[in-house]
Amino acid sequence: MTEFEDVLADAGRILKKYHLCDYCMGRLFSKRLCLKSNKLLGRRLKRGMVRTEKCYICRDIYPELDFLLGLMLESSSGYYFDTFATGTQIKPSIIDRDDHIRSKFKLQGTDGIKTDITRELSRRFAKKTGKTLDSLDSDVTLTINIKNKTCQIRSKPVMIQGRYTKTERNFPQKQQPCGNCSGRGCQECSMHGIINFESVEGKISKMLFAKFGCTTIKFTWIGGEDSTSLILGNGRPFFARLQNPSKRYLQFPHRLYLGFVTLYGCKVIDSLPKMPIKFFSTIKIKISTEKPVTSSDLKNLKVALSQPIVVYEPSGKRSEKSISHVRYRKISGNKFVLVLDAEGGLPVKRFVEGDETSLNVGQILGVPCKCVRFDFMQVYQ
Repeated sequence: MTEFEDVLADAGRILKKYHLCDYCMGRLFSKRLCLKSNKLLGRRLKRGMVRTEKCYICRDIYPELDFLLGLMLESSSGYYFDTFATGTQIKPSIIDRDDHIRSKFKLQGTDGIKTDITRELSRRFAKKTGKTLDSLDSDVTLTINIKNKTCQIRSKPVMIQGRYTKTERNFPQKQQPCGNCSGRGCQECSMHGIINFESVEGKISKMLFAKFGCTTIKFTWIGGEDSTSLILGNGRPFFARLQNPSKRYLQFPHRLYLGFVTLYGCKVIDSLPKMPIKFFSTIKIKISTEKPVTSSDLKNLKVALSQPIVVYEPSGKRSEKSISHVRYRKISGNKFVLVLDAEGGLPVKRFVEGDETSLNVGQILGVPCKCVRFDFMQVYQ
């Protein structure tokens, strides 16, 4: 007896008890016969049998695949991508019936119905769009709910790096999240997680939302600043992770003006840094004192700051920050400007006013000090 005759006998035993469609019938034996078309094989195995009932396994899902393909094409129409992956959600009862048939008739090595439908939809979608199936690292993932006849699409995040300068005071670095969803994204904030855009984060986010069509953005800032601080020089580095972008292969001009914020050297990168980035800042601090200080006092300050600054956090964490270069300029008896090159993460106001830091300016001068304002003249790595 040939292999096909063997298969024909097994198929006959199944068909005596169960009504199966051409697709499911062929799927149960296509691997065994090394054939690709389940439908044609199923038709041949059934030898022209007319089926009056719905398929026992799939309840006639396969004729609806063209409709589901249409949902996939519609969902992905606004997205730019080269690779895709497909996922399907099927009623557990369908999978149970498929498992029952394969177990009862000892059909080992046969693809399950979910695997087969997913592969068939992927094949049709690739043929229709010219895109490449990549199940491991795809640009977009399409998930089809067969029961509800819906398709959801999610795209792989896009990573951005760049630098920014800020030339106006009284604008914070970070944007307050949407009060309705706490930054997760909702209808009220157009799924962005923020509503207002009057901050560095807001200005950059507004541009990225428009350029990439993403939903939410998560920023990684290389250091922070006060809302009254200026960021000058070549700017502060930052990284951004754009969630669910509809566009991904875009370029930026070298310089991009966003009002009081200017971006430099923005570009798409493959991944975000996995380790904290060590950086240094040149900081210009304007300081006032309760009592006048002399040039001799400031000279002593310069000498004392050659030692590490110990910073104590409320959590109990202790860290040390180094200062490599100190300059000063008196403005009046109780006002002066301090310019220093400091390791990233130095809490400037606390360093001046003596809040949980040692050494600090007030401690060294022996007089209460106040940080009037501070600006970042340069941030470098």
